[in-house]
Amino acid sequence: MVAPATNEPDLLKRITVDPSIFAGKPIIRGRRLAVEHILGMLAAGDDVGTILAGYDWLEREDILACLVYARRLVSHERVEPPITTASGGKTA
Repeated sequence: MVAPATNEPDLLKRITVDPSIFAGKPIIRGRRLAVEHILGMLAAGDDVGTILAGYDWLEREDILACLVYARRLVSHERVEPPITTASGGKTA
């Protein structure tokens, strides 16, 4: 994997909040593209190239910024995986 061209604080500067756009949801560089939209496309299986092709102004670092933002947001959350039995079944 290639290391990002810039560090996390620089990437996070690409994420902005404007109360007049999407009710203040985090957006990319003040544009009308929400971080959650990019994350949703990645979660749906779209690759970076496909996303970049859809938005001519978008840069790879913008997508990395979305991922850094999401990681930072959830870094303090604890997610409990379901408990399973040795046979792979879930317990109540």
